Amino acid sequence: MSRNFTACMIYTSLEECIRDLEKNGHLVRITEEVDPELEMSAIHLRLFAKGGPAVLFEKVKGSRYRAVSNLFGTLDRSQFMFRTTFEKVQDLVKLRNNPLAALKQPFKYASTGLAALKALPRKGTMGGFEEISISDLPLIKHWPMDGGAFVTLPQVYSEDITQPGVMQSNVGMYRIQLSGNDYVLNKEIGLHYQLHRGIGVHQTRSNAQNKPLKVSVFVGGPPAHTLAAVMPLPEGISELTFAGALAGKRFRYAYHDGYCISLDADFVITGEVYPNENKPEGPFGDHLGYYSLTHAFPLMRVHKVWAKKNGIWPFTVVGRPPQEDTAFGALIHEISGSAIPSEIPGVSAVHAVDAAGVHPLLLANGSERYTPYLKQERPAELLTQASRILGTGQLSLAKYLFIAAGSGMPDCHDAQAFLQYVLERIDWSRDLHFHTKTTMDTLDYSGSALNEGSKLVLAACGEKKRDLAQQVPASAAALPTVTHVQLVMPGVVALCVPAFQESAAAQTVVHNLAVAIKAHNDWQGVMQVVLIDAPMDENNLMGDYLWMTYTRSNPANDVHGVEAFTENKHWGCRGPLIIDARKKPHHAPELRVNEATAAAIERFFKPGGVLEKWA
Repeated sequence: MSRNFTACMIYTSLEECIRDLEKNGHLVRITEEVDPELEMSAIHLRLFAKGGPAVLFEKVKGSRYRAVSNLFGTLDRSQFMFRTTFEKVQDLVKLRNNPLAALKQPFKYASTGLAALKALPRKGTMGGFEEISISDLPLIKHWPMDGGAFVTLPQVYSEDITQPGVMQSNVGMYRIQLSGNDYVLNKEIGLHYQLHRGIGVHQTRSNAQNKPLKVSVFVGGPPAHTLAAVMPLPEGISELTFAGALAGKRFRYAYHDGYCISLDADFVITGEVYPNENKPEGPFGDHLGYYSLTHAFPLMRVHKVWAKKNGIWPFTVVGRPPQEDTAFGALIHEISGSAIPSEIPGVSAVHAVDAAGVHPLLLANGSERYTPYLKQERPAELLTQASRILGTGQLSLAKYLFIAAGSGMPDCHDAQAFLQYVLERIDWSRDLHFHTKTTMDTLDYSGSALNEGSKLVLAACGEKKRDLAQQVPASAAALPTVTHVQLVMPGVVALCVPAFQESAAAQTVVHNLAVAIKAHNDWQGVMQVVLIDAPMDENNLMGDYLWMTYTRSNPANDVHGVEAFTENKHWGCRGPLIIDARKKPHHAPELRVNEATAAAIERFFKPGGVLEKWA
């Protein structure tokens, strides 16, 4: 963590944070009116791509409230915002994962317990808010095909009806649709939450009593409150306690009409979710780089909307990685990376690969400790660890899980080095383990239906078995239907073939390629063949490979192989693995900035424009 920071700061509001960022060169203001219909998000995307600062929009068309984005756009800026409390929170997480550390180093951790006590939520009296309507808010539409305006940095608060109170609450970041579709403006909003979210348990328990779930949506406040909503906390640590610890001040709350109100938030939306009451939500340009399409999700009946007089509306834009949520992920890893070894014995690290959309691809450093008296020839404990990973929180949403053990194994956060290590050791005839007809990440459209698809565990250990190919096989260009060939990394070749039409034709393409590859002897050292319908960017081969391969394929449908076989219900192959990563008819559209919008915002980046530096 960088130490070149100015005096420490405890933010009591988002306004204080913005002033501090501006004072230290981390924020720029736009005083000209900007349209929330696509323009604000397009500006954000340009600034993030250039490593630019946070941006405060002082005049949002159609709203009297200001808006800010890109607050967490770089790890350095996030660490700057939390410079006062960062190390204490790291210690708090370490102490939760390893209580004996306090006994071994009592002086180091002496202040940590006190910091945790100071972080406990504090009840107060509601004041400083005015009642407004949804239509008064900055209604930001992020991508051209979005179904309406969305809240992208909400802190969605709910309580367990069987155990009410703030200490048993759940705070999560579930997107909120404010307008569009069939929602009655100012009276209804959409609440989109996915698998393995705590709010689902709360709604299930409310439904069981045939009562509505009371929900509060906090927006803004100290940036620690926003981060707490996405933090994968160890069991037993409340999001509100974490928010207080990271903010350096207790989370202040009050109740009004039976709803919890964050007294430090800039905006609060309260409402009820009734049993079995859904409406179509979406589309929404999401973090895999595609639109999540329209589906039925819970309807929230708006009770009241509250705003601070000079409230600031924080937002982000998600899309094909890397985006601002990439920096979120880096910050989360900095804080909680120590949690993995205590959560999953034998696993020292996991890496949800951001370039692949996070959940589609998970890499893990495991270990083999079962039989140290024998030479380790095949995965054993790794398979137990893989099952544990796929049964742990949001790690369970992984679609492809590469797990390895052995001497000289690279850290799984170096994706290319780790995958190369696996490919040098894996046996395709033995080390592929499919989970078919299972649950999937809601945002992943590679499967057969919403939340449905398959998973594949690829496990490798032991000594290096082969040298990986360092160049494209000479015979590759002559393969049937192939129009372009690329070496992505050692051992991985991408073949450009005609666009996917339907499954039967795809099977024929794959079969003919597998037969042709087997007929040539220059494919030694090629372990993976990826079928694509357009060449990868030569300047971003690894990024395109990770994104195209793992977001566009469903293992049970799209993983094939040379000399494939099935033996006692186990599938394997003796030659290269073939993954069909072409776009399929059922896939969601890719995200693209509207050309007219890109031209419209050019005024800010031209010479003399406020954002000229980041043109």
